[in-house]
Amino acid sequence: MGRKVYVVGVGMIKFEKPGKRDWDYPKMGQVAGKKALADAGIPYNEVQQAVVGYVYGDSTCGQRAVYEIGLTGIPIYNVNNNCSTGSTALYMGKQLIEGGLADCVLALGFEKMERGSLKGHYNDRTNPLDQHMNVMLEKRGLEQVPFAPQMFGNAGREHMEKYGTTKEHFAKIAYKNHKHSVNNPYSQFRDEYTLEDILKSRPVFEPLTMLQCCPTSDGAAAAVLASEEFVKKHHLEAQAIEIVGMALTTDLPQALEGSMISMVGSDMVRKAANEVYRQSGLSPNDAQVVELHDCFSCNELVTYEALGLCGQGEAGKLIDRGDNTYGGKWVINPSGGLISKGHPLGATGLAQCSELCWQLRGMCGNRQVPNCNVALQHNIGLGGAAVVAMYRHGFPQQKKPFPAEKPNPAINENTPYGEEEPTPAPAAPAGPVSVASVFGELKKKVEAEGAALVPKIGGVYVFKVGSESWTVDLKNGSGKVEPKAAEKADCTVTMKENDFVALVNGQLDPQQAFMKGLLKISGNMSFAMKLGVLFGTKKKAAL
Repeated sequence: MGRKVYVVGVGMIKFEKPGKRDWDYPKMGQVAGKKALADAGIPYNEVQQAVVGYVYGDSTCGQRAVYEIGLTGIPIYNVNNNCSTGSTALYMGKQLIEGGLADCVLALGFEKMERGSLKGHYNDRTNPLDQHMNVMLEKRGLEQVPFAPQMFGNAGREHMEKYGTTKEHFAKIAYKNHKHSVNNPYSQFRDEYTLEDILKSRPVFEPLTMLQCCPTSDGAAAAVLASEEFVKKHHLEAQAIEIVGMALTTDLPQALEGSMISMVGSDMVRKAANEVYRQSGLSPNDAQVVELHDCFSCNELVTYEALGLCGQGEAGKLIDRGDNTYGGKWVINPSGGLISKGHPLGATGLAQCSELCWQLRGMCGNRQVPNCNVALQHNIGLGGAAVVAMYRHGFPQQKKPFPAEKPNPAINENTPYGEEEPTPAPAAPAGPVSVASVFGELKKKVEAEGAALVPKIGGVYVFKVGSESWTVDLKNGSGKVEPKAAEKADCTVTMKENDFVALVNGQLDPQQAFMKGLLKISGNMSFAMKLGVLFGTKKKAAL
């Protein structure tokens, strides 16, 4: 048995529709991480290792996000485990402390997503879900519907066929989660709907309707983990939440044997849950609050049975009794769950952790679960990985109410712990400077000096400035500047118009603009380094 592990600080940002806020993953991660550190009341230099989870991004995005918090040379691990990425980062952080390799670990998860349904991004290699999809193809066929609702929807259909579950049972889950979200300031959607609204919303894949499906989201969440020695040294007993059991499992043979419920992970969830109950000496009946992975209402229902909240085939009865909401046996997804709160893949597991820690600390205001002493967490990723955990207050005799004079992060997303809006660009100076005038001057320069610039630079640039696009071709002929985007570019520069004008006028430092996400560069970075040659280093506008 390893050392005890405690969550001593949590933090997250409001989950939002992709692209709604003009910021990037480094800022998201910074804010969530700083909030968690502020909650713990410790500086970043106390963190000895960091585990960072994200699904969509290049290598070392974890470092890029953590560097916004600080650069102390600690080990930083990048984790990708599909939708269970955030809880996998938490699990790895727990192992580092449990095994005596660290006393304080930051677990951070974030995601900057594309709008619309999830989809694969590589067509030149094997899809990791190909075996699961083949099971569905053989048993149920494929329809022209995004793969995720089709997979979980088929699990729902199987449950209906086997146990007489109805569409209303699934809709009641969505009704509950939307209702819960009203009291969560971090939730992407905070609207309450009638059961009829749920059932009559746009059909997605029978029995699922739109209001029973989680949205894609931008977001980040973080947790600071600590050993018992660290907790006592820093006097954090009043807020230390112990992870009394945690397990990560992957698919078992049943996942590929024909059952849709098994295909979406029910068996690996059951295995993980049983291991957690063994580790903790607790049962699901000891919990008062549950945060589980309701990517679709069908998955929440089948997970009731996999976690042992009820017997096989009895989830419908649990729902009809109201044992999944306030006044019932458990409050399941008081945060609103993925269906309402949103689902930025890398952040979801850590957002669940944040909610449960706040609940156990009695901080949740109008959504507080009464007499909350034990919490249960479930996070799953197709392909597959399941993480289940149980929490309770580590030092209940030292538990104290959250200070009334302090801003409470559980009920106020705008706590003064570092959630700064992206820094606005300085106002453009008075005068006739515009994007068109800048490129007009650049066009004159290329016409005069293009023959010398082409061999020196040798690249095609596309500048996307506000609603305008300009191509600067210094690769072909004597060069040219055109008010349109080339089909192929070696380097693409993206900025808002006022930021670009401020940069050109020397009011915005290019390096700071890049670090703050105001200046975005894609393509060959070596060409980006040559922009100073193009714009000139004697001018204020030296890029």
